[in-house]
Amino acid sequence: MIKQLKDNWKLFLLASLTLGLAPFNPPHILGKIQWILGGSAFSGEQAMQAKDWFDVLLHGSPWLLLIISIVLNLFALKTKNDLK
Repeated sequence: MIKQLKDNWKLFLLASLTLGLAPFNPPHILGKIQWILGGSAFSGEQAMQAKDWFDVLLHGSPWLLLIISIVLNLFALKTKNDLK
């Protein structure tokens, strides 16, 4: 599983640039992140509903996988250099 996460960084990058940013003007995930960070996502009249949280999961998961893959590759590179 870790090897697959580490090796598929190109797929995660492609998914992040397509699904992660769609729709592109403005990127949908940025609006959702601003909504969450603004604090109104959890209470009030305009609180996020289940479909909004699913949307965050859908658009955010490629970015999360890409970040995990980059960290694993950097850690492997550092470990490889430390052994030399």
